[in-house]
Amino acid sequence: MPDAFSIRPAVQADGSFLADMVVEAANWRSGAARARHEILTAPEHRRYISGWMRPADAGVVAVDQEGQAIGAAWYRMLSQDDPGFGFVGTAVPELIIGVQPIWRAHGVGRALLRELVALARAHGHSRLSLSVEKDNFARALYRSEGFVGSEQGVVRETMVHRLA
Repeated sequence: MPDAFSIRPAVQADGSFLADMVVEAANWRSGAARARHEILTAPEHRRYISGWMRPADAGVVAVDQEGQAIGAAWYRMLSQDDPGFGFVGTAVPELIIGVQPIWRAHGVGRALLRELVALARAHGHSRLSLSVEKDNFARALYRSEGFVGSEQGVVRETMVHRLA
């Protein structure tokens, strides 16, 4: 069982770890893992990490007691010309979150989510969006933290949290 963890601000040097967390987020379903290079070279995933850390980017990283990164949550402002899965508007940052499998169901995702929501609020954002597959267990976490569905797709749901 994992020990305690703490959360720190994400920095530019975290780009490689954020890429790892994009892979974890894309491979959340056990038994259906796609290769890291396949995920990171796909435009629909690359947009979440390419050029990290841009001026409008912000995030947090969870670390274990030894200082090893175990999860991350961050947001990016994406354009209407290159929207993400959870795009709802150019002024609404889109959240991405990933947690290493051994640390799931230990409060890491919830702690990261709460810190990122507080950070977005502090940066003056009025909303935060995300996209989640309908059968992903994380939907319950997002709902319990104030995210509500704004658009239903066949496989995915876009959710928005009003921060104001």
